[in-house]
Amino acid sequence: MSSKKRRDIPRFKSPIIETHCHLDYLEPEDMESTLKKSLAVGIERIITIAVSVDNLDRVMDLTKLSPCIWGTQGIHPHEAANYNDQVDATIREHATNERILAVGEIGLDYFYDHADRAVQRSVFEQQLQTASELNLPVVIHTREADDDTRDILRNYSALLKCKGVIHSFTSSLTLAEFCLSEGFMLGFNGITTFNSAENVREIVAATPVEQLLLETDAPYLTPVPYRGKPNAPYYLPFVAERVATIKQLDIEVLLQHAYANSLALFFSQGSRQV
Repeated sequence: MSSKKRRDIPRFKSPIIETHCHLDYLEPEDMESTLKKSLAVGIERIITIAVSVDNLDRVMDLTKLSPCIWGTQGIHPHEAANYNDQVDATIREHATNERILAVGEIGLDYFYDHADRAVQRSVFEQQLQTASELNLPVVIHTREADDDTRDILRNYSALLKCKGVIHSFTSSLTLAEFCLSEGFMLGFNGITTFNSAENVREIVAATPVEQLLLETDAPYLTPVPYRGKPNAPYYLPFVAERVATIKQLDIEVLLQHAYANSLALFFSQGSRQV
């Protein structure tokens, strides 16, 4: 690796909300440092995402560590085989807590196929139903599953009054246009900075600024210029910079839109109003 010093993380005037990361995947000793460094570069709130039966409780515990940490509850498609009525009951119980903002991470993943596709579809539908009954937005993962994602969302979109976000969007323009037309937001992360990700930058360019969110998906997908290091919420300013460049917007204007979008989606739901 080059010994050339990487550029310092920029600090902008506008606050930033980290809408998707996995704090429980960080080393425990890194948590305090991560929060301190994130706040220092303007990350005002962090949403840590549940993905499995094993971390539903852990996410709940993390939201108690700091007033800047919020969470979700849901089962990732990789873990779909572990979803059952008891898990649904746990998600519903935890979702009554004001620190839980959404049902997620849910969806379909046909790239890795860690769970049977029919099971993935069924669990996705069940969790969409749960979100609709809880009146919460959803955080959706979709990979190599455009057609089924569109078909399922077409059936449930009208029931989801709070809509949600397709996070880490890397799918087709066709799916993007469908999701946007249904009122969903699209989440963008460090992939926007990768040399090979021109397709994602095209989606960013096509996404109305009123419907985009910023995220890291930490500890994954570290943006340039820190690729090769574990990702963290404090790298989010690099994502914001790249998205602003793609959208041909002043960085502060982009950040103000992303902040307003984050508030509208996650922090304006009944008792979650802040």
